Amino acid sequence: MSNGNGVVATLTGAAESVKETASNLGSSIASTASGAVASVKKSAKQARKAVSKRTTAAKKAVAKRTDKASKAVKKTVAKAKKKLAAVSASAKAEAASLKKKVTGKKTAAKKKVAAKKTAVKKKVATRKVAAKKAVKKVVKKVAAKKAVAKKAVKKAMKKAAPKKAARKAVPKKAVKKASRKK
Repeated sequence: MSNGNGVVATLTGAAESVKETASNLGSSIASTASGAVASVKKSAKQARKAVSKRTTAAKKAVAKRTDKASKAVKKTVAKAKKKLAAVSASAKAEAASLKKKVTGKKTAAKKKVAAKKTAVKKKVATRKVAAKKAVKKVVKKVAAKKAVAKKAVKKAMKKAAPKKAARKAVPKKAVKKASRKK
């Protein structure tokens, strides 16, 4: 160290070479890093594009499938509605025809019942008339017989009136015995 000029110059040269090496290293690292960042950015862009393509394709596929499915469901629902309408119409028609049959039978039955009632009423009326006539005849006959009987009783009373005084009263026991013997 005797010579001060040489050491400082050597140290200064070494420091400058270290400085240059460090700066070269830093710049190479920075350029490498910037290259890496650029490549990462590029790959991220590509990944985004690929993802967006896939999602749009998937959305389109889902839309197509749901559209097809909704159309199929609409068709089946429309067919089911048509079938139900047809079944309903046929059931209503059948119910109407059954009602007509039942009402026809009811009216026929009512007519039969009405005819039977009128026939029964006529029979009853004729029987009543015949019975009234028979009763009148019987009443007339009975009235005539009563009149005849009354006349006969009166005659007998007139004839028997004088004899009664002559007769003695017959005891009741004797009358009962006589009636039993007969």
